[in-house]
Amino acid sequence: MLLATLVVGLVGTEIELVLLKHTEGFYQLVPVALNAIALACVAWYGVARSASSLRVLQGMMLFFLVSGVAGTVLHYIRNLADAKESDPSLSGNALYLNATMGSTPALAPGTMIQLALIGLAFAFRHPAFGGDIETPSPPSTPS
Repeated sequence: MLLATLVVGLVGTEIELVLLKHTEGFYQLVPVALNAIALACVAWYGVARSASSLRVLQGMMLFFLVSGVAGTVLHYIRNLADAKESDPSLSGNALYLNATMGSTPALAPGTMIQLALIGLAFAFRHPAFGGDIETPSPPSTPS
């Protein structure tokens, strides 16, 4: 179920980024490229079902975490600059609110963080890594 959720999220996010023309410059292309690479990793796992494909997917999910945090900061900074430019008298809470509710959705990059957490949850203690997952044995009763 987690893998299906990850795939739907990756495909949906990729489509949305392309439709929104999130392709102007390096920073806007990063999430587009990460989504495409992650989809390739998922496809690799689907074919190989190997531990190495899962390790690469886990690595990609770490890049997703970094991308999500960086994107949130970049969106906020852009909105902050736009808010200051449109009304130089803004400060404090009014400036913060204008920056968080600006034209660039400040929390949209959080999608990358959410997808990363889904991908990491899917790979967590996955049987492809070998070895049995230890299950606690019932306590022994004294005889």
